Amino acid sequence: MFTGIVTDIGRVRDVRETNRDRRYEIETVWDTDGIDLGASISHAGCCLTVVEKGPGWFAVEVSGETLSKTTLGAWKAGDGVNLERAARLGDEMGGHVVSGHVDGLGRIVSITPEGGSHRIEVEAPAPLHRYVAAKGSITVDGVSLTVNSVTDRIFSLNIIPHTWDATTLGRLQAGDPVNLEIDMLARYLARWQETA
Repeated sequence: MFTGIVTDIGRVRDVRETNRDRRYEIETVWDTDGIDLGASISHAGCCLTVVEKGPGWFAVEVSGETLSKTTLGAWKAGDGVNLERAARLGDEMGGHVVSGHVDGLGRIVSITPEGGSHRIEVEAPAPLHRYVAAKGSITVDGVSLTVNSVTDRIFSLNIIPHTWDATTLGRLQAGDPVNLEIDMLARYLARWQETA
């Protein structure tokens, strides 16, 4: 589990096809001695398992399913990646409960500066848009955010300067795809209503 609070913008340093799927090596400022093989790390909102590591880097392998359903399939060497280590019991819950399972791809509609912040409008795919609520939580590329407003399939977010600078959100442009994870409570409520 994660909280959606990004603690490093890693960098893809190598991409390799394997006989299984695709392998990414990620550079990080973290002390990789403290990362166990098999550890779960959120990469732009996708929970991936560490399969190898070295000083200042670690490697993950990504399945074809994940490559086809997320932004990870387009990653190339040099790309920045929002990273978050798995939450531990007792950690501060600064964002919201995030599983690291991407529900779908959104698309950036517009980015507008507002004072020191930026307003981002995102189009959510159907039927995912039904689970996005004003003042509710959503995860965009691994970042826990509060939804400002919702109109049909488009929702808006206000990105404060710290989040703009400390994540890859400040690098987005209109038309870019983004990984979306809806609020876990919305997911389970929807499932309960389907089966009630």
